[in-house]
Amino acid sequence: MKIKPLGDRVLVEPLKEEEVKKGGIIIPDTAKEKPQEGVVVALGTGKLDDDGKVVPFNVKKGDTVLMPKYGGTEVKMGGKEYQIMREDDILAVIG
Repeated sequence: MKIKPLGDRVLVEPLKEEEVKKGGIIIPDTAKEKPQEGVVVALGTGKLDDDGKVVPFNVKKGDTVLMPKYGGTEVKMGGKEYQIMREDDILAVIG
């Protein structure tokens, strides 16, 4: 099954943090912060302006982006976790 975002929504796969830190300390899943970086997997159909024209996206598939800690909707598909959010909620493109 595939996920196709609608409108100005973007599907992002969060990047996983390293399991073991430099000092050899292992942080349990319950104590980890939500990842803020992710890779754009899919784009919606686009946002319409006042004239009914489609506004092009500022991000593209494959971009690494900075996401807000508490934004978007979490979705699990095929054993992977994704975030669906509006393009306006993306903070920056990294790289």
